[in-house]
Amino acid sequence: MTTQTHMRREIDEIPEAVARLLERSAADFKSAGLALREKDPAFLVTIARGSSDHAATFIKYAVELTAGRPVASLGPSLASIYGAKLKLDGGAAIAISQSGKSPDIVAMAQAATTSGAVTIALTNTLPSPIASACNHALDIQAGPELAVAATKSFVNSIVAGLALLTEWTGDADLRNALQNLPEVFGKAVTLRWDDFAAELGDAESLYMLGRGPALAIASEAALKFKETSNMHAEAYSAAEVLHGPVALVEDKFPLLAFAARDAAESSVVEIVESLAGKRALAFATSEKVKSARKLPFVATGHPLTDALALILPFYGFVESWSRSRGFNPDAPVALKKVTETR
Repeated sequence: MTTQTHMRREIDEIPEAVARLLERSAADFKSAGLALREKDPAFLVTIARGSSDHAATFIKYAVELTAGRPVASLGPSLASIYGAKLKLDGGAAIAISQSGKSPDIVAMAQAATTSGAVTIALTNTLPSPIASACNHALDIQAGPELAVAATKSFVNSIVAGLALLTEWTGDADLRNALQNLPEVFGKAVTLRWDDFAAELGDAESLYMLGRGPALAIASEAALKFKETSNMHAEAYSAAEVLHGPVALVEDKFPLLAFAARDAAESSVVEIVESLAGKRALAFATSEKVKSARKLPFVATGHPLTDALALILPFYGFVESWSRSRGFNPDAPVALKKVTETR
């Protein structure tokens, strides 16, 4: 009998973790959302690394599409290494750290607070240095995460960002979609991508494609291939892949397109179909593809949560794929749970 990994258990816990987050942190979302309304920031910046940075990219697209404010990612080394003095008093900053104690993330968050920005920490650890460095600290309520590869903390960081966005903007459609997430995610974690696993075979490299919020999902997926399976995977915008990286796409080159039910779906499908025409081993989470292979997904009824739901069946796939390749997804080679960079 195969012993279930921590990673698999934590994937299965995502629906419950999201429900817990929406219930227990509701008051904190309101408080931070009010601070954003009162500040009315001209721009936002994000501060994060690794999976947290992919969550920040997702939140970037969500803010730009919903609140109409430009969002930029700050390099944490600007504060910790270079000592740069940024003028952020007209904006807001979102710092994301599961552990809440990576020195460079904390330093950049503190610098943003000192500069006059409204700063909000999304963390799975309270109290923590990141919480102390920011004006507002939101507990993402993911609970203990024992596997080195982040799963439920990644999802809950994004859900926390979206919940914050609803309190800031009053977006009723997004609020309703968030309330439905535990049920939707309960279905998504049961989906299997066995066809994708069967076709990958001995592939040593692949592309993960997406556009808009789904680009953040593609980036997270590429990282998880590297973390859990020592497999080279690169994430690209489905449009950007045509500007150079397409040169590597040849017969049976594997690629996975994360297509959400949003304004970008048709363009993603068009591009992945063109790559399938080059005899690439192309898979996509869309019913619109014809030459590429379809992967199962759960539609949520909202373009933002639809993109987020795509990561759940992928997590299930990559955990199983890692084990099939002889790896332990709970303990990736040369990695540890908390990475403290300066």
